[in-house]
Amino acid sequence: MNKLTEESRAQKVALVTGATGFVGSHLVQGLVKDGWQTHIICRCDSNIPTFVEFDDVIKHFHDGSTDSMINCLSDAKPDVVFHLASLFLSQHEAKDIDNLIQSNILFGTQLLDAMRVNSIHNFINTGTSWQHYNNEDYNPVCLYAATKQAFDALLEYYLQACDFKAITLKLFDTYESNDPRPKLFYLLNKSAKTGQPLDMSKGEQLIDLVHIDDVVEAFIIASQRLLDNKVTKNESYAISSNNPMPLRELVELYAKITEQTIKVNWGARDYRYREVMKTWTKGNEIDCWTPKISLVDGMRKIFVNIKT
Repeated sequence: MNKLTEESRAQKVALVTGATGFVGSHLVQGLVKDGWQTHIICRCDSNIPTFVEFDDVIKHFHDGSTDSMINCLSDAKPDVVFHLASLFLSQHEAKDIDNLIQSNILFGTQLLDAMRVNSIHNFINTGTSWQHYNNEDYNPVCLYAATKQAFDALLEYYLQACDFKAITLKLFDTYESNDPRPKLFYLLNKSAKTGQPLDMSKGEQLIDLVHIDDVVEAFIIASQRLLDNKVTKNESYAISSNNPMPLRELVELYAKITEQTIKVNWGARDYRYREVMKTWTKGNEIDCWTPKISLVDGMRKIFVNIKT
């Protein structure tokens, strides 16, 4: 394990879970660029991103036990813990239950208790707009969203009993020009290159897309809010573009901006069970944050990436 020097303690210190994921890896890059000493929790078999910023990251290996988590927090001594680790499944099968509980509830609870043992009190949690199906105060779209809500309830205990301060950022869909995930823009670009049509639903559902750079900025603003002692117990914010668009219009706009021909079989697929037809609009906005990269500008970056 890594021990901190007195000189390094002059920096703000971050500990990030989920650092190998799409959002987490970009957050790590943002923290390093912002001057934070950045620690991550990973497994021995984790696929560490190759971004150059990860050369400066201090890695702590968690073996799955609570004792191991306590040791990781003791060595890192972070000013702020950024919790992004989770298992996302839009729909689950019976075989997924154990992994969902372990990833989204057990791991996070071990993290909170390790903070308690080590007297670390600043926590940023990552929630999802999918906790609000049909724009309700709480109605989980799927079991994944329900586990996020269950973790919120566990967090509340530590807030009340251990004097923690926490901010939960509830994310919508994220994207960037080099996004490797098999999500909408990736699939559209692949279809354009191969000429293979995409089977889609009727395309009436609203999609709320936020560029990853704006999401990272929201996390950093939230962390400063904690460090400035502006948070009493728990705050929750929606990290939304405030400009959701029907899927069908989104595909048409993407094709126009990227100058690609995309063949779509609209209505060839049924909507998913509990499809999110309208996005959550009741969340609070965090101070000093607003999306800087419009959807059109974000698509233009994708266009440039395709051309190069």
